[in-house]
Amino acid sequence: MKAFLDKYLKVIDWYIIKKYLGTFAFTLGIFTVITVVFDIAEHIDNFLKSGASIKEIAFQYYAGFIPFYLNLLEPLINFIAIILFTAKMANQTEIVPILCSKASFSRFLRPYIVSATLIFIISLVANIFIIPYTNRLKVDFENAHFTDNSDPAKSEVHMQLDKHTFVYVRSFDPATKTGFDFIMEKFTGDLMTEKMVAQNIGFDSLKKRWTIKTYTDRHINGLKETMVWHGVSKDTVLDMKPEDFEIRDNAYSAMSMSVLNKNIEKAKIRGTGELTDMQYEKFNRFVYPLSTYILMIIGVSMSSRKVRGGIGLPLGLGILLCFAYIVVERFALVFSTKGGAPPLISVFVPNIIFGIFGYYLLLKAPK
Repeated sequence: MKAFLDKYLKVIDWYIIKKYLGTFAFTLGIFTVITVVFDIAEHIDNFLKSGASIKEIAFQYYAGFIPFYLNLLEPLINFIAIILFTAKMANQTEIVPILCSKASFSRFLRPYIVSATLIFIISLVANIFIIPYTNRLKVDFENAHFTDNSDPAKSEVHMQLDKHTFVYVRSFDPATKTGFDFIMEKFTGDLMTEKMVAQNIGFDSLKKRWTIKTYTDRHINGLKETMVWHGVSKDTVLDMKPEDFEIRDNAYSAMSMSVLNKNIEKAKIRGTGELTDMQYEKFNRFVYPLSTYILMIIGVSMSSRKVRGGIGLPLGLGILLCFAYIVVERFALVFSTKGGAPPLISVFVPNIIFGIFGYYLLLKAPK
């Protein structure tokens, strides 16, 4: 390994790598402090009213809050770090001697690519394995301690449980885990064979079963129909959970990859309208870290030229472009979940747009 590194990475490469990673770590720390301070100021009343202990706030809420927002802002942090130290190198005339020594611009990019690869790997691993777990901590804390007056339950829910079973619930009460005006229909092909109608259905948390109360059961066999009214309760096992009827922010971001894949398969059968959201979340975990490379190319191309006025202009333009990337990424999410655009295509839209722009800047960069 040492021989390999000595062959491809020289003293100047290690100098740039240390500058890159050092500035990135410093910027990461600054953003961590800023986001935590602003969040404390915003939620201080919620913390006091909820009665949560300092341990819960620090090791549950902020243990999920900090990784979530640092991952969200990673493109901005990475971009600012590149702009800061590269523009400073250019301003101190450190880049000109490198390019004048017959080193190509692609050779000059080598330490940047190595550093960006390290950040990309960390971001990818975090997106797949770490962020879902920390998001679960944050979401559980918010559900337990942050309450508002909004209705957390869905209404008029239609759901397909399997190839033959469809259910409908008019409304759901999350506090009592009770659904009202419950209908379950079973089909063989296109023909209905059974229809069950109940005033309400409740979930037993201990038995992990649903209890149907006061229901009518209608069986259909060709032209023959039988209907029976039942005044007693009936326990049944249905492939649905109370969470399926509740509205929870960031619910999919708090799912592990295995749980997310299982829910995607269920959503394909149920047709509840949540499939697109979950597919976008899955694809985005793999694609979002690619922004590290794209913004690295844009940042180096913009800031490697010495300009009058120091690093102010490149830094200002860089921050503007990076926020534009985040805005486009959010718009892609809306187009996918609300506009019907394919999730796989939507997650690549920001990288494609800014990738083309980065390639243009690369061609115009000083050689």
